[in-house]
Amino acid sequence: MTGRLLIRGARILDGSGRPGRTGDVLLAAGRIERVAAGRIDAPGTRALDAVGLALAPGFIDMHAHSDLAVLTDPAHLAKVGQGVTTEVVGQDGLSYAPATAAAAEVLREQLAGWNGIPDGVEPGWPTIAGYLAEVDRRGTATNVAALVPQGTVRLDVVGADYRPAAPAEVAAMRAIVERGMRDGAFGMSSGLTYAPGMYADTDELVALCEIVARHGGFYAPHQRSYGSGALAAYAEMVEVATRSGCALHLTHATMNFAVNRGRAAELLALVDDAIARGIDLTVDSYPYLPGSTTLAALLPGWASAGGPDAVLARLADRAARRRIAHELEVTGSDGCHGVPVEWRTIEIAGVRNAALADRVGRTVDELALAEHRPPAEVYVELLIADRLGTSILQHVGDEDNVRAIMRHPAHTGGSDGILVGGKPHPRAWGTFARYLGRYVREEGVLTLEDAIVHLSARPAARLGLADRGRIAAGLVADLVLFDPDAVADRATFDEPRLQPAGIPWVFVAGEAVVADGVRTEAVPGRALRSTACAPS
Repeated sequence: MTGRLLIRGARILDGSGRPGRTGDVLLAAGRIERVAAGRIDAPGTRALDAVGLALAPGFIDMHAHSDLAVLTDPAHLAKVGQGVTTEVVGQDGLSYAPATAAAAEVLREQLAGWNGIPDGVEPGWPTIAGYLAEVDRRGTATNVAALVPQGTVRLDVVGADYRPAAPAEVAAMRAIVERGMRDGAFGMSSGLTYAPGMYADTDELVALCEIVARHGGFYAPHQRSYGSGALAAYAEMVEVATRSGCALHLTHATMNFAVNRGRAAELLALVDDAIARGIDLTVDSYPYLPGSTTLAALLPGWASAGGPDAVLARLADRAARRRIAHELEVTGSDGCHGVPVEWRTIEIAGVRNAALADRVGRTVDELALAEHRPPAEVYVELLIADRLGTSILQHVGDEDNVRAIMRHPAHTGGSDGILVGGKPHPRAWGTFARYLGRYVREEGVLTLEDAIVHLSARPAARLGLADRGRIAAGLVADLVLFDPDAVADRATFDEPRLQPAGIPWVFVAGEAVVADGVRTEAVPGRALRSTACAPS
């Protein structure tokens, strides 16, 4: 559906937080031409009866792992099916641009558990500009905003070594970040429990964030711990923002593991204090308890050094295996957030090696019992057999923390969705519908109007997208029509790829990518390029 379109009789949730009003919205040439509380007369214009439906700005996924999916899956139903019209990629400090040829080779292996190794694309681009140009060349369903991944930048310059960066290397990394920001990146991400980004100290992060701040961007860190050291890790990120002058966006902000049950108030007090001191700070979260990552991510930092081949060689060494088992099970590895691992919470979500498919859906503890072997041995052998390509669910969340964080006025929505694997986390398909169904309609944690601010307007402001995130004349027509009484996530841990209910229409630049609940063939999404992201 293209050209002029009149959306008639919808409950308009314009992203301001004000109560919705019933009215008409006229679209033309990819933008919103007119919004009226009553009826718009537009003779000869195609009309869409939206009585009983709510119209909202398209949802913005502030933490997406669709870096390759937007290039290889034109349908991309996981995201557009739940009303997402813009995604922020390059997360957790690891992505495929800006990558040297050597770094790209490492990343293809290291990120197989996140993104697979799909046919039809050879992941690895020397510049952010090159990646964004590839998005535009292929066409995609959603708009794509990119971050400079700090771990990839370190891999480019320092390699996969576990050591401080020399001053000349920091200067070289600053130059790469500078180029990425000039290419249109919206900020920089880190993955500080993932090699090699985790090997950077605070001073190195400050040095890179100074460049991001110079371009009006924001820092989006996956910090060093969401477990025993969570509050100290959050405090370090606030220090980085304070010293560098960079805006801060705390990704998948949460307090996980038993040590943090019911402690969200401590995190939010830190957030409030930082904001009161003038730090430009926002957060995102997903509305589920389990986390999701790769099995290899649990390894101690020293065991992850050197790249995939070095890691696999280390896993074959008996002394190294004993040390890994001790740190995982007794002291708590830095890769596992400083908390001794509970193998019953580690569920296999996907494997690279098809011969290992029978492991999917089972915990490491279950596999160990079935095979009459110690869990740590099962863990290491699976990493070797799958060449580090295994993805997992980690059942470590706390419902009270999830609810408290999503209520905060600095909060935005992010799926953190991994799209590959036999049983990926259902958040990749259900996050935004779950907010609207469970946490708005059923639980009343947020009002509907406030939820739209969290999912549309506030993330647009964070990104500096002045022409998106609200419903007003002249803005880009990224929109979602949904039924407030029926919207619900249908994806489950057993069936994680089910399209949500109650979201019949989704528009990107005025073009329907979902029509009457069915994915169209349209690919109107494009790469977005920051000119200066400084939210008010």
